Amino acid sequence: MQRHHNKYFPIFLLPTLIAFTIAFLIPFILGIILSFTEFTTVIDARWVGLNNYRKAFTNQEFLNALWFTVRFVVVSVITINLFAFSLALLLTRKVTGTNVFRTVFFMPNLIGGIVLGYIWQTIINGVLYHYGVTLTYRQEYGFWGLIILMNWQMIGYMMVIYIAGIQNISRDITEAARIDGAGSFQILKKITIPLVMPSVTICIFLTMSNSFKLFDQNLALTAGAPSKKTAMLALDIFNTFYGSVGSEGVGQAKAVVFFVIVAVIAFIQLRITRRKELES
Repeated sequence: MQRHHNKYFPIFLLPTLIAFTIAFLIPFILGIILSFTEFTTVIDARWVGLNNYRKAFTNQEFLNALWFTVRFVVVSVITINLFAFSLALLLTRKVTGTNVFRTVFFMPNLIGGIVLGYIWQTIINGVLYHYGVTLTYRQEYGFWGLIILMNWQMIGYMMVIYIAGIQNISRDITEAARIDGAGSFQILKKITIPLVMPSVTICIFLTMSNSFKLFDQNLALTAGAPSKKTAMLALDIFNTFYGSVGSEGVGQAKAVVFFVIVAVIAFIQLRITRRKELES
């Protein structure tokens, strides 16, 4: 049976491999090459070396977007995971209507980012209107507006992952701890959190990667206003690439830098949290 499986495995793998190569691998490699060129189309690319990268790192809008994105990622990862884990703890207890609450909290994740952006723009501007300002009045308003939107969208999704992790913990372990005199906080600290570390690894990775890549919500909510101070990296790259003819190479260089930053941070995060899993 195994020999039969190995015989036909390459045949079934080939279509997926071809699609992956055409849709991802070739564009990815081509994108890296184009980041070292000045171009408007692929066929008129002219080699300029590291000039695009110099322009990217001396571009104040890019540096502002980088700092704004890092701040956003740190705050959103912490808040989303804290709220999601807290809700998971509440909804894994024997409380009436937990399934309804799980569904309600998860539903925002099913709504598209552009729609969410315009919904929350209307809601937040409706509140701020009474104070004579809007989301685009100051950078801080746009920042916290994006945090609220991201939390509302992602908490339910992360909550479901945490619930699965908590429900996977054997009741015998917690019951034994209670018999030995452990309180609720001690059980949470010494048993629940260590045993849920695989879920923590997944949730931190997902929230971090989604926060870094945030684009459509940013475009709909603030579009980078005021003066592009609330533009995150993805939106800044988009504005650079499509902003004016001849800036495509700089936009591509920014995209490569963006990829490297996210990949390195994600790799470090996975190494740290997986080590915690092994320690626990």
